[in-house]
Amino acid sequence: MCNTQSENTPITWFPDTGANQHMTPDISNMVSSEPYTGTDQLHVGDGKGLTISHIAHSKIHAPKRTFTLSNILHIPHIKKPLLSVQKFCLENNVFFEFHSFVLYVKDLITKEVLLSVHSRGGLYIMSESSATSLPQAFLTARRSTSADIWHRRLGHPSSQILRLLVSNKKV
Repeated sequence: MCNTQSENTPITWFPDTGANQHMTPDISNMVSSEPYTGTDQLHVGDGKGLTISHIAHSKIHAPKRTFTLSNILHIPHIKKPLLSVQKFCLENNVFFEFHSFVLYVKDLITKEVLLSVHSRGGLYIMSESSATSLPQAFLTARRSTSADIWHRRLGHPSSQILRLLVSNKKV
């Protein structure tokens, strides 16, 4: 087993709803890896078979949780590291909620937003350097604000979401 990831190297992943495995062209994206000895290949859209050179594991550290990535395929000839949305959801008990310019990774049970990922150039890019704390709305001029005002300020969330924000002292 080989440990190759540098502590200072930001790990970047592109969530892909069509990928059934996590894969990366860069072995430095992996915490640990082992050479792949099988004969399987990754088949891409044009039908080409690409060689799998290693199998590895990694993690994505975010403010609220560390996410696990298992059995990552090291494919030297792909261009970008792809994160299988379905596999990530199964491994971490989360779901993805896609919007025009942002996606949220939410806890499957509590529905809490664990990670917020903004799109750049039409792509959602997940990386530890972009996994910052979620913004919090607050007022300093008044001590209390009605639930109706917060409901409007926050884009009309459901009453359940608003109660969760209040109970976690986010508003």
